[in-house]
Amino acid sequence: MSTSALLLMIIVQGSVAVATIYFFLKVLKAPVRHADEESSNHEDRAE
Repeated sequence: MSTSALLLMIIVQGSVAVATIYFFLKVLKAPVRHADEESSNHEDRAE
């Protein structure tokens, strides 16, 4: 494998890993939505 191909592979895999970790942590830090809150929101919209 050439040097440029190896460098490109490492950069792409690194950027995908960073994006995956970022969004995974963003989901973990999101506030919890309870089922009763979601059902009341849908009932309000129907009226």
